[in-house]
Amino acid sequence: MKIAVIGCGALGGYYGALLSRAGHDVWFQLRADHDVVARDGVHVVSDRGGEFHARPNCIRAPDSAGVADLVLIGLKTTANGGFARLVPGWVGPETAVLTLQNGLGNEDALARLVPAGQVLGGLCLVSLNRTAPGRIRHIDLGTILLGEHGGLPTGRTRSLAAVLESAGIPCEVCPDLLQARWRKLVWNIAFNGLGVAGSTGLECVGQGRWQPGQPLGQPLGRALTAQDILQTPAWRAIARDLMGETIAVATALGHPVDPAHADAELVRTVSMGPYRPSTVIDYELGRPMELDAIFYEPQREARRSGVPTPRLDALCAVLRSLEAAGARPLV
Repeated sequence: MKIAVIGCGALGGYYGALLSRAGHDVWFQLRADHDVVARDGVHVVSDRGGEFHARPNCIRAPDSAGVADLVLIGLKTTANGGFARLVPGWVGPETAVLTLQNGLGNEDALARLVPAGQVLGGLCLVSLNRTAPGRIRHIDLGTILLGEHGGLPTGRTRSLAAVLESAGIPCEVCPDLLQARWRKLVWNIAFNGLGVAGSTGLECVGQGRWQPGQPLGQPLGRALTAQDILQTPAWRAIARDLMGETIAVATALGHPVDPAHADAELVRTVSMGPYRPSTVIDYELGRPMELDAIFYEPQREARRSGVPTPRLDALCAVLRSLEAAGARPLV
């Protein structure tokens, strides 16, 4: 199978390398890392044991590579404005376009460029970090939850899941892609959001209401890890509240999530240790954060649902304040 990977950081690089190792004709579409990956390939080291090396094809633009059977999108959602330039050159009438991005709205954005029936979404339950160009650290997990955009699974969905499984990527087909996205947001909103907002201090995030211009409390000088949140009772309580609000919104919108999912996610997070989620890393390095897809769009959906979300509203207010102040490196 010919597979194009757009967005070859930790996520796209990891899954693309697994597919390349399995013998597929994998093409990485790269910018800054192109020369390094073209020369040295991709090296993956797993905390769960084992490491491997893969040598995908590398290209800067799709113009000369032809149509792919599958397009994997691992871009940060902050780059979605580039879809029109990056995606269509790979897409023919039979191409499946699979976004592995976080948050809400990504499938809709792709369906404005390619036929909606060719768009799928994948939820990646994995802990990864890109440590250098072409070098990826796998910390834990790796399953992809795969679903069709706006429809039920088809034979195409199951065939694609089998391709991923054969490459060593655990894959589950989900009947309701939006439900799966909300289930993942239960963790992402709490731990990505508090990891960043925690640098401002506990007081402002802990309040049920927060007004622009209000002091942000005592700055910590650093973002919070998942372990910081779990081991500090006040942070853990706020995280649990955020999870509960997210579940309530999803359920009101017709994508019910079991309330017990929140506590299960807290237990699962223990194995991650001092993990720094992607939004935290972006914040620490002064890079644009994926705030719209992971926080602001869920907040808009919460308002549409009529479910009150005082914790999410307070969190979004803090994030908007930090965004307005401009991203400044913390490390």
